[in-house]
Amino acid sequence: MSHETIYSSLFVQARGALRKELATCLRTGRTRRRPEKRTDLHGKTNDMVMISEQPAEAEDRAVPGHREGDLIIGKNGKSAIGTLVERKSRFVVLLPLPNGRTAEDVRKALVAEVRRLPEHLRRSITWDQGKEMAQHTRFSVETNVSVYFCDPHSPWQRGSNENTNGLLRQYFPKGEDLSAYTRRELNTVADQLNGRPRQTLD
Repeated sequence: MSHETIYSSLFVQARGALRKELATCLRTGRTRRRPEKRTDLHGKTNDMVMISEQPAEAEDRAVPGHREGDLIIGKNGKSAIGTLVERKSRFVVLLPLPNGRTAEDVRKALVAEVRRLPEHLRRSITWDQGKEMAQHTRFSVETNVSVYFCDPHSPWQRGSNENTNGLLRQYFPKGEDLSAYTRRELNTVADQLNGRPRQTLD
């Protein structure tokens, strides 16, 4: 049974007072389930190394320095914030993209951020197959950090990042112009998430 079936069942069965009670427990507060759209607007990224070739140390979270990345998209798809989550510690870094979310914009932001990290924490990044990572080969040359790509329509392969992006929507609701946020504002949000107790980290 897929997660979509479980969610749909909860929303279909919830009626009257029960529906209202359930809605108050949901972070989004939605009373209607919206199935995921699977339209491919990104095109094809060349020379991808798939997640199946990722080293075992990244998979089992044994060694710090492996990250999951993605974009949070703003109003009308015209603005974005980059998100990086370290797999072992769940440490979050937010990347401002004030000039847009082209492959060049994303590469420059990632390169600048990765170069701030200690060398032993620069191991790999796992991303989805979005066109914003079309310059991943150049990024790897500039940083010596490998990039791995998830299988199509498989967000659970970047589970830490997906969960974090859900939390971040409390700070950056859909429909906002995300290019307006400064690095200082993004750092403040990241600090709040990084200081938050995590059950998974005990």
